[in-house]
Amino acid sequence: MPLEPAFGEVSMAYGLNHYLVDKPLRDTLRYFTSKEPDLAGLGEYVGTELYEVAYRVDRLSWPVHVMWSVRGERSDTVLVDPALRRAVDRLMYEYGVNRHPYVGGSWHEHFAGINLVGDPGVGCILTITMQTAYALWKYGGEELKHYYRRLAGLDRPPMIGATWFTEIQGGSDLGANETVARKAGDGVWLLTGYKYFASGAGLADIALVTARPEGAPAGAKGLSLFAVPRYRRGGGLNYSVRRLKDKSGTIAVPTGEVELQDSEAYLIGDADKGIYYTLEDLMISRIANSAGAVGIARKAYLEAYNYAKHRRAFGKRIIEHPLVRRDLLEMEVLIEESLALTHKAVDLFEKSTGDRPPYSMTYHYARLMTHIAKNMTAQAAARVTMLAMELFGGIGFLREYAVERWHREALITPIWEGTSNIQALDMLEAMWKKGAHKPLLEDLRALAGDAYDKGLASKAVEAAEETVRRLASMSPSQAEFNAKYALEDLGHASSTVILENMAAVLGEERYHYVAEIVYNSLLQRRPVYNPGEEVLGEIIAVE
Repeated sequence: MPLEPAFGEVSMAYGLNHYLVDKPLRDTLRYFTSKEPDLAGLGEYVGTELYEVAYRVDRLSWPVHVMWSVRGERSDTVLVDPALRRAVDRLMYEYGVNRHPYVGGSWHEHFAGINLVGDPGVGCILTITMQTAYALWKYGGEELKHYYRRLAGLDRPPMIGATWFTEIQGGSDLGANETVARKAGDGVWLLTGYKYFASGAGLADIALVTARPEGAPAGAKGLSLFAVPRYRRGGGLNYSVRRLKDKSGTIAVPTGEVELQDSEAYLIGDADKGIYYTLEDLMISRIANSAGAVGIARKAYLEAYNYAKHRRAFGKRIIEHPLVRRDLLEMEVLIEESLALTHKAVDLFEKSTGDRPPYSMTYHYARLMTHIAKNMTAQAAARVTMLAMELFGGIGFLREYAVERWHREALITPIWEGTSNIQALDMLEAMWKKGAHKPLLEDLRALAGDAYDKGLASKAVEAAEETVRRLASMSPSQAEFNAKYALEDLGHASSTVILENMAAVLGEERYHYVAEIVYNSLLQRRPVYNPGEEVLGEIIAVE
C-alpha cells in the first residue's frame, strides 16, 4: 500500500491550495487592505494536511478527558490527537494565524486565516486563544500582560486560552451568572461557580471568566472579568473539569463543564466594567464565527463544484445542467456576500480597537455590523452546505465522505456566540440605545456614491433607510418580533452596496453582477435569475 495520502479518495477539495483558488477571498482582502496578503503557504497547508487531520479527529480521534493521572493525582487534562497538537502549533508559529495584529499586520489576515482553516473545532481553539490574548494585551495588569505573547504565537512555549462565560441557568443571558468572586489579597481573587459550556476545558492554560464580586449589583453590569490560570500559585490544579460534552461537531475543541472552587483569579481592568470588556471580547469570536462560517461554506462549495465537474448524469456532466448551475450560483453568491459582510465587520473592529468603555460611535457601529455579519454568514453556511450535500445525492449523506461533515459543522455557526435571536436583540440595542444605525447609513451613502452601479447601490441604501424607518415606527414588541427580518434586510442592503463599491475600486465587474443578484434575489426576494451564461460561468468557476 503506498504511503502517499489517500484522502483524495473521499474528498473533492483535498490537494488544492484553498487560498489561491479563492479569488473572492483574495479580492476582498485586496479591497479592504489595499494589498493581497501572502497566505499561499497557509492555503496549501489547510487544503492538504490540515484537511486530513480535521477529518481524522472528527471520525476517529475524539478528545479524551483524563480525570486522574497514573500517579493517582487529579489531572483534569485532555488527550488530543498528536496530529492535532502539531497542527495547532504550526498554525500559531509557522503560519502565524494569531500573530498578525500584534506585529503590524491586520486583523483581516487573522480572520482570513480562520476562514482558511475552516474546521470550526480547530478554529475555535485559535479563536478562544486570540480572545484571551486580546483581553490581556489591552486590559490586563502587569501580572497578566506577558501572557499574551505566548497566546499570540510570538513566544514559546505556546499557551492556549479560553473564554468561560456561559452558565446553565442563563446561557446567553450573562446577567444570570451566579459565579461569585471574593478578594483574597495580593491582587488575587477566589472564584466559586460552575461554567456549563467551557470550550477548551482541560486544554487551556489560562481562561477568561465572568464572575460577580461580592456586593456587586445583580444583572450584567455587576459582572467583572477575570483571568483564571490552570494552576494555582502553589502548583495545584485551580479548577475541576466535570466532563466533556458529546457533540454533533466541532470535535477538535474539547467542550466541557468547569467547576470553580475558590479558584485563584486575577481581575482584568476595572471591576465595574467587566460586561463591557466581555462584550468587546465577544466581537472577536463573533467575527471569527462569521469567518469560519464562510470557510465552511467555501470548503463545501469546493467539494460540490469539483464533484459537479466529474459526475455524469443524463448524458453529460452535471455541471452542464442548468439547475445545477443555478444551485452553484446561489451558493457562490451567498459566499461572496458573506465575505463582504465579514470583512466589513473586521474593518470596523480594527478601527475600534483603540476604544475603551464608554466607547465611541466607531465601536458601536462595529458592534452593529458584527451582529449582522454573524447572523447572515451562519445562515449562508447552513444553506450552502445543505445544497452541497444535495448535489452529491445519496453519497453526500454518508459520513465517509468529506461533504457530509461540512453541513454538520455549519449547524453550530447559528448557535455559537449567540443565536439569531440574540444577534437581532443586540442589533436593536446597538441601534436604539447607541444610535449605531446612523453611521451605518452614512457609510452606505458614501460607498454608494463611488459604486460601479450607482443606481443599484442607491436603491439598496434606500432599502436600508426604509428598514430603519419601519422599525422605528413599531412598538417595542413589534420591533422585536420583526428584528430578524430587519437584520437580514440591512445585511443584504449593506452587502449590495459594498459589492458595488468593490466592483468599482477593484475594476472587477463580476462583483456588480453578484450585487445585482443579492439585491434582486435576496433583498427583494425574487427568484434567482440567470445573469447570462458567460457571467454565470465566471462567477461559479474555481480558478
